[in-house]
Amino acid sequence: MTDFRRLTGAFVAAIGLILSSAHAFAQQPDRGDEPGLIADDSYELDPEWQKQVVYYRTTEAPGTIIISTSERHLYLVQPGGRAIRYGIGVGRDGFQWQGLVNITNKKEWPDWTPPPEMIQRQPYLPRFMAGGPGNPLGARAMYLGTTVYRIHGTNRPDTIGTKVSSGCFRLVNNDVADLYDRVPVGTKVVIRQKPEL
Repeated sequence: MTDFRRLTGAFVAAIGLILSSAHAFAQQPDRGDEPGLIADDSYELDPEWQKQVVYYRTTEAPGTIIISTSERHLYLVQPGGRAIRYGIGVGRDGFQWQGLVNITNKKEWPDWTPPPEMIQRQPYLPRFMAGGPGNPLGARAMYLGTTVYRIHGTNRPDTIGTKVSSGCFRLVNNDVADLYDRVPVGTKVVIRQKPEL
């Protein structure tokens, strides 16, 4: 009987620990954006998320950007059935979207003004942050249509390949600078949630 009580006590303690740690985890702030954190440019991406030229079949014209949120890749269509593929971070569940837009503006080291909806979800965020190495928008931003969304850099390279943003598409700073130099304002951007069949 003593062993049974000891075993029951240990079980109850383990359940309590699991529940308390789950509650503590749920109370943690959203770590998708960390204003002021300086990007670790020595961070090495997994090969899956590194920039590379790939074979890519599409009817879209060269110069078009195609974003596949399910794959967490951004493709810049090239001639000859190829594309430059970049690893990206995408919107977390409930913040993914799809559509057809154009790049309407481009900025180097952009300022950041989180929209009111984001401040409501993440009250610890600043109301404004000047561009620079600690800015969550990173080194470059390309603004998408009339939306609040952007293709931008990040000060969190470890989030590439994850679903963490509030709907924007993030690349490491070297990759976003490379893409920025390759595409003009007016570039067509196709955002897809599911791969084409």
